[in-house]
Amino acid sequence: MTKAKAAVPGLAWFGIVRLGAVQGAIGAMVMLVTSLLNRIMVVEYAAAAAIPAGLVAWHYAVQLGRPVWGHASDKAPRRTPWILSGLAILALGALLAVDVTIFMADPGWFTYLLAIVAFTMIGAGVGVSGTALLALLASRVAPERKPAAAAISWTMMVAGIVIAAGVSGAWLDPFSAGRLAIVCSMVVLVAFGIAMLALRGLEDRNPPVEQKPASDEKTDFRAVFAEIWQEREARRFTWFVFISMLAYSMQDLIMEPFAGFLFAMTPGESTQLASLQHSGILVGMLVAGVGGSLFAKQYGPNLKIWIMAGCFASAIMLAGLSVAAGVGQSWPIRLNVFLLGIANGVFAVAAVGAMLGLASKGAKSGEGARMGVWGASQAIAFGIGGLTGAVIVDQLRDFLGEDAAAFQIVFAIEAAMFILAALVATGTRMTKPHIQGALET
Repeated sequence: MTKAKAAVPGLAWFGIVRLGAVQGAIGAMVMLVTSLLNRIMVVEYAAAAAIPAGLVAWHYAVQLGRPVWGHASDKAPRRTPWILSGLAILALGALLAVDVTIFMADPGWFTYLLAIVAFTMIGAGVGVSGTALLALLASRVAPERKPAAAAISWTMMVAGIVIAAGVSGAWLDPFSAGRLAIVCSMVVLVAFGIAMLALRGLEDRNPPVEQKPASDEKTDFRAVFAEIWQEREARRFTWFVFISMLAYSMQDLIMEPFAGFLFAMTPGESTQLASLQHSGILVGMLVAGVGGSLFAKQYGPNLKIWIMAGCFASAIMLAGLSVAAGVGQSWPIRLNVFLLGIANGVFAVAAVGAMLGLASKGAKSGEGARMGVWGASQAIAFGIGGLTGAVIVDQLRDFLGEDAAAFQIVFAIEAAMFILAALVATGTRMTKPHIQGALET
């Protein structure tokens, strides 16, 4: 069934990769806040785990504005200013968060006030730039290329996290406040520079694939949101995103403290452990993406199978970490974390495929508003999950007087949440025609 290749409207593959590089820059800067600085505050400066967890939860709370920002970018003549403005706010917020971390050596009321300002900027920067970026990608990419474009963008975001974590981990030892400031500043500077170069002239040279006439209804955000929430599948998918990301995020803020307390890892070593986990996520994405594409042509795409497989495998790997807390340093912690990353990648890429299939559906709502709704659901889950995991660890450590038992319980709770997410996926109708081909990249 070979056909002559016709010109495909919209972004070429190199243009899609350039937008993926912007996503990677966002991921690199966020990694500093949610992974590295969290560990430094808790282990090196002996702050309660609830402090960085609360700050990260606040930055997710700020992202509840994603649907509004996405809808606004749908109406704007150009999305690039939104992306660049968000990136600039994110970069400044990340640098301010580094100063806050250093001040945690002897904190006062000004330190905590500065921390709130920094994480407010980070949340707003991520929400504005990330939502506008996905909207630009959706509006400039031809329908037949959207699944592959989503996979490229997501993979490059994780690659940015992996590279930033690996590089910063390699240069942080021996640890000092000055070294932390220099390494983090370089990561932010390089990431922002790459994003600016990648965006230069891209939007102006590539008009939207489909021009839709503006309507008064479309300008009403309440009508747009009501349309999205009235859709049964969009509403179900929103709940799935919430539960699965809640399960995923509960381990996000305690993994590096876990490695520091129970496996005696240095800041550089625990950061490299985070890099290893994200490397596993990349492998998992490739497994689900390639496997889904191969079997989709013969049996039809069934995203529920891939989502369930990833969720159940994640539960098994988290159960392994619970065992590791009791066994100690004889446990193959690096292999366990790498396999956890693979399992996370499998369920994540299947979920992204389903999200892409649902994003273009809707008479009033554009891609920006719909991506914003699911982004807000994810932000709520991440904020609650990260804070809950850290608070439970803090309370259990105080109550039980033992680090190992506290981490064992939390990892077991996370495993149970992933099983719940898999059960929810079985009731989520993800094989409708508008999602067909989501993994046929």
